[in-house]
Amino acid sequence: MADKPKIQGEGDRESAKRYNKDTREFVESGKVDEAARKAGEGDKEEMERAEKAGKDRAKEMDPAVGRNYSKPTK
Repeated sequence: MADKPKIQGEGDRESAKRYNKDTREFVESGKVDEAARKAGEGDKEEMERAEKAGKDRAKEMDPAVGRNYSKPTK
């Protein structure tokens, strides 16, 4: 019998196990606070623009928000 192909597609259990193991090891290493601090050291204006862009997109996609699609957006 031939070996099963390694490609598993979505729901890849091997990758999920590897991710969970690596994440657990990272958390246990005690480097989380340092990594979070480094992530927050970016350019303040750039981070604010990125946050605004994300919020604008999220607001646009919210199905609970009523919209008038006949009016052009700004």
